[in-house]
Amino acid sequence: MRIFLISFIFLVLNSFSYSAEKRDSLINKLNSDLSQKQVYDDRREAALRELKSFLKKTPPGNSERQYILCAKIYEVYKSYQFDSAYTYVKRMGRLGAILKDREKQYDTKVKLGFILLSSGMFKETFDSVKEVKVEYLADSTKIDYYSMLTRAYFDLASYVNDKYYSPQYNRLANRYIDSTIASSKSGTFNRLYWTAYKSFKNKNYKQAELELNQLLKKQGLSDHEFAIVSSTLSNLYTTTRKRDRAIDLLIQAAIADIRSSTKETVALFWLAEILYKEGDIINAYNYIQHAMADAEFYGARQRQLQISTVLPIVAAEKLNNSEREKTQFLIYLFSISLLAVIIVVFSIMLYKQLKKLQTKERIIEETNKELERINEKLLEGTRIKEEYIGYFFNVISGYISKLEKLKRSVDMKLSVKKYDDIKISIDGINIKKERETLFYTFDHVFLKIFPNFVKEFNALFKPEDQIWPKENEVLTTDLRIFALIRMGIEDNAAIANILEYSEKTIYVYKMRLKAKALIHGDEFEKRIMSIRAETQPSA
Repeated sequence: MRIFLISFIFLVLNSFSYSAEKRDSLINKLNSDLSQKQVYDDRREAALRELKSFLKKTPPGNSERQYILCAKIYEVYKSYQFDSAYTYVKRMGRLGAILKDREKQYDTKVKLGFILLSSGMFKETFDSVKEVKVEYLADSTKIDYYSMLTRAYFDLASYVNDKYYSPQYNRLANRYIDSTIASSKSGTFNRLYWTAYKSFKNKNYKQAELELNQLLKKQGLSDHEFAIVSSTLSNLYTTTRKRDRAIDLLIQAAIADIRSSTKETVALFWLAEILYKEGDIINAYNYIQHAMADAEFYGARQRQLQISTVLPIVAAEKLNNSEREKTQFLIYLFSISLLAVIIVVFSIMLYKQLKKLQTKERIIEETNKELERINEKLLEGTRIKEEYIGYFFNVISGYISKLEKLKRSVDMKLSVKKYDDIKISIDGINIKKERETLFYTFDHVFLKIFPNFVKEFNALFKPEDQIWPKENEVLTTDLRIFALIRMGIEDNAAIANILEYSEKTIYVYKMRLKAKALIHGDEFEKRIMSIRAETQPSA
């Protein structure tokens, strides 16, 4: 039981979804055709121009040919524009009189009655056909005559809508509809339609629904015929409270009317009324405006009166809707504005927080860079210390060994009183050579730590002022002075003491080189100090 219930609900929901999609599709198609209405009207106007051109070229004495062409022009105008149809049907009447053709004269009166009825003039309609003698009418005109009177009496009964006259008008309408059916050939549109219409008007709804649906499936229906059947079936469904089907059929009927350029129509007006009741005010207002435009274009007085009673109501509701939408829009606008202000405030707060965070990150980044520089200097200093501590240990160790040997030699010679030999041993010590050895060792150790020193130092000078050691040299005196400065010994006195020069000499060396450099002032020494050491010990 539960499975059956779930399946039933699923089917119902699917049915509603499909119905909504179908309705939307039909509405979209109708709106599209409404936007192209002028294209369809232009086609009809082109056909009329062609017929009028043929009529104009017809010789004045050829009344028969003129009548035929006027009848064709009338057929195009009869559901399109009353005034023009009236003009040509009156001309047909004059031509019929000239031809002294009674059949044509009566045919003209029937045609005049049709457009008078379409325009909503009941009295004039009956006046037009009261002298018509049916026996003189052609079979096709008989059908037009009976169907026109059928429609006239049914419309009159609906218009009067009282318990005294309406039943009488309905009886007359049923009498004429029987004549219409009897005059129509079996299987023709007229026979099938008026049979179904009679069932509908006599409240035999199931039979009428069956007959109208069968007629809709009939091949070869024109747009105008399809619109007539669809409108009638829609009216039946409205009566039997099948509103969804009624709306779909009215939409299809309105589309067919547009495509056939039929202005004498009620489908669009009825559709507007139903959509208004369902709350679709936008489409209802659009359609009722088009319906009024069609009625005015055709000249349907009664239809204009009907529409004019509903149009203000729909327009007022549309105005109310517009006001509600305007109010809602203002509420939405205020809400969005408030939200925007909140977003801006939060954005400013976030921006400030972000700026603070960026400032902190920048400080951290700069601190890290400074730490990296300090770390590099520490590594460089450590490297220099490692190299030079080892170097000085070796030098000092060598000098201690030499002193130890000299002490033992002196002690021995003193014990044997060989004083002259002591002087010879002391004189054998070559201080100059020892100093050269010291510089040579310093130069090698320095270049081991700063392998690119000479190259980067010379990059600060023009080619002709660059200092390059000779083949038997490691560092020149100039290079050695700035090598000591790079080692961190900046005091002229200390440098002079190490190199056994006067302070003035060291000062002159430095000033002379600075004067030739491409970079002057303190920047020169900064560039010297920026020459990087090889922090990884050589293998």
